[in-house]
Amino acid sequence: MIKAVILIAIAVIVVLLIVGVIDGNRFVVVEQQFKMPKLKENCRFVMISDLHNKVYGNDNDKVIEVIDKADPDFILIAGDLVTSQVNEPVDVGIRFVNRLSKKYRIYYAPGNHESKLKYRPDHYGNKYDKLVKGIEHPNVTILNNETLILQRYGIALTGFELGLEYFKRFRKRNMPADYMESKLGKVNKAYCNILMAHNPQYFEEYAAWGADMVLAGHVHGGIMRLPLLGGVISPAYTLFPKYDGGIFHIGTSTMLLGRGMGSHTIQLRFFNPAELHVVDLVKGE
Repeated sequence: MIKAVILIAIAVIVVLLIVGVIDGNRFVVVEQQFKMPKLKENCRFVMISDLHNKVYGNDNDKVIEVIDKADPDFILIAGDLVTSQVNEPVDVGIRFVNRLSKKYRIYYAPGNHESKLKYRPDHYGNKYDKLVKGIEHPNVTILNNETLILQRYGIALTGFELGLEYFKRFRKRNMPADYMESKLGKVNKAYCNILMAHNPQYFEEYAAWGADMVLAGHVHGGIMRLPLLGGVISPAYTLFPKYDGGIFHIGTSTMLLGRGMGSHTIQLRFFNPAELHVVDLVKGE
């Protein structure tokens, strides 16, 4: 009896490892459409989050092939293009953006890994400067607590750099009521307000600020996904996070939470392949 239990346990572990490796090295394309009342012109964008230096195929040619097929009007990078590891270069992210910027407009908002590189040069050296200089191109705009008006589409696109203190483990730090306005100012209600904010934990605060749409990542889908229960664990080491992946609503605000394109530390995913999002925004209520 004990031997049978041990064999079953070993078989389960082997199956999980196989699934983890397979799901850790593939991605799926998720197509979505959202109606936006203040939109001036329909548009399509690709959202990428949490690439973390992951490579699919030869220098990410598999990802670029999918993007070319989608033919987006622009690309949004919602944080963590690279990984804040001392011994890991940022070259993969640089090459990826450089290849895409030859064809597409790219708007890039930081995640916690970019912020770590930026604010801890004593630990990471000049990696942040190397990243920023490496992707410099007329088609690339980094939105760091900034809003850019895309007049053609009637979109106010904001990139929000949440302070590193809001990425602490085990608990959610309370955000002061005036925090977002102190960083971003007030929303321009004449436009469709799209907020790229890496950490989905603060969706309530983003909605209260006035975001019509929030684009987030960070949670990697919960690493492992279980039927009915969803994502199992967040990067903050909380079990069954409320926001793990998918579409969420608060009032008139919608959050599209991507499961990310890569991983860090442990390069495994369980029943949770990476996601690349192709999003169509259309005029309408």
